[in-house]
Amino acid sequence: MDPIAAPGPPNVAVRAAEKRGYAVPMDQHDRAGRPDSAEGPAERVTGGLAVADRQPPRWRRRISTTLDLIRANPTGRITLKIFIAIAGAIVVTVGVALIPLPGPGWLLVIAGLGIWAVEFHWARRLLTFTRRHVHNWTQWVTRQSLLVRVVLGAVGLIFVAVVLWLSLKYSLGIDVVARIMRYLATH
Repeated sequence: MDPIAAPGPPNVAVRAAEKRGYAVPMDQHDRAGRPDSAEGPAERVTGGLAVADRQPPRWRRRISTTLDLIRANPTGRITLKIFIAIAGAIVVTVGVALIPLPGPGWLLVIAGLGIWAVEFHWARRLLTFTRRHVHNWTQWVTRQSLLVRVVLGAVGLIFVAVVLWLSLKYSLGIDVVARIMRYLATH
């Protein structure tokens, strides 16, 4: 079979990369490690029933192919690693800064981990660990009674309020509690 016509990366990109002397992987694999076919979802027989293999969405395959083409070039591989490291660090840093405030702090930290997971194995493992524990926590909370959920919500709000108060007090010098007490004493 002609390697240019083989299923995998787009033919134009393969020809351009090979023309420049870069090795381009021709056997694309999805998450389960099975070769990706261009014909669409394959069917396999399981216990007498035909089950269609789930293919990743087209945009995900295209991103994977693009990243593989970038990684085929030594300069591209280093540039991609540096870009992913910096972009992930910026998102994680903003997320960590927003954790004490009400808002998407933890969501940004997890998004930054997702960016790092594109290129770094340790981040992929940490993201999997985080997803598993967040899912388990969510399942546990939904099985609890309304009273337990209200108490957990109240504890969370008190924690956010204390962190916000301490952040304002020690970073900006604004003691909200003292001002409230002074206001209540004078009025």
